[in-house]
Amino acid sequence: METIEKVSKRLNPGLGIDGLLATMYDSRTLHSREVLAGVVKGFGDKVFHTVISRTVRFPDATVAGEPITRFDPASTGASSYRELAKEVLERWRQTGRAGPVLGG
Repeated sequence: METIEKVSKRLNPGLGIDGLLATMYDSRTLHSREVLAGVVKGFGDKVFHTVISRTVRFPDATVAGEPITRFDPASTGASSYRELAKEVLERWRQTGRAGPVLGG
């Protein structure tokens, strides 16, 4: 949060956080569950409901040089990222924000 505040003050006054995403999550471990609960407690609605769980398919996709959604579109990781995209778009829709402009 300090880094974002510094960048906002010095370089980009329009910088903000759309949300926080839990990644490398492993629901089997108490540590993961406690960390996620702490983040939700601290940031509330800023935390995305989508959680990206740890899976062996991510390193495989990295080695192959492809995004998980192309490397293994049926994987839980790819599905989670598609759900995240839907959640981000819905958040932008609710706030009236168009989102970033891509392309030239």
